[in-house]
Amino acid sequence: MRVPVTAANLWKRYTSRRGLFLIAGPCVIESESVCLRVAESLVRTCSRLGIAFTFKASFDKANRTSARSFRGPGRDSGLKVLDRVRREFGVPVLTDIHTETEAALVGEVADVLQIPAFLCRQTDLIAAAAATGRILNIKKGQFLAPGDMASVVEKARAAGARHILLTERGTTFGYHNLVADMRSIPILRRLELPVVFDATHSVQLPGGAGDRSAGEREFAPVLARAAVAAGASGVFIETHPDPDKALSDGPNMIPLRDMGGVLRQLVKIHQALD
Repeated sequence: MRVPVTAANLWKRYTSRRGLFLIAGPCVIESESVCLRVAESLVRTCSRLGIAFTFKASFDKANRTSARSFRGPGRDSGLKVLDRVRREFGVPVLTDIHTETEAALVGEVADVLQIPAFLCRQTDLIAAAAATGRILNIKKGQFLAPGDMASVVEKARAAGARHILLTERGTTFGYHNLVADMRSIPILRRLELPVVFDATHSVQLPGGAGDRSAGEREFAPVLARAAVAAGASGVFIETHPDPDKALSDGPNMIPLRDMGGVLRQLVKIHQALD
């Protein structure tokens, strides 16, 4: 029998020391069929491996490099897809918000509201997200040191947020490159919140292909293994049935067919730490 998706039950999954949790899905909602295919595969794999799974997809990518790039279906259509995934598979769903107006509307469907890295210091956005009572996943900005997230957490708590995840997604390293500093994991853990590692955006090469970002997806599993060994409670991975044909972030997404092998390795490392 599936455990109902409630904020209390979900928070228990994120704070449990007994197992790893996964936030995963396609970068953007390309279609309902792609989301359902990815969700079905990941539910099956995570159930077999004992991983607590949260489905992720964005209804709007508001920070694409080019104005000509695909952004998604928009809020209303996207939320319908996320709601179907939630109901059909009994899993929690996570998506990004970019404005204060979106927070309450998206919070009616999504179990977790994600604050994008570029917006992690936007006080009004964080306050609006906190007001929904939903779990917040706040990504550390590429421009911040991990210790700087203490002020971000203070803002969220002052606005009433009780349940907060922090996600490391790499730090700007020169032009068109990021570096994932594994010291960030234990530093963020000092805030006594679950720490997530975003394995796929950490191998992104921002603007590396001119009018779009490039990426080095072959290194995503390597960094994910390192992050779990460093103490990450959860892993964030974008995946797609055919990343080379994906409409957003394809170069850094892990092929869906490879996810089982990647996750088995992560579970073994997590178990070795016990």
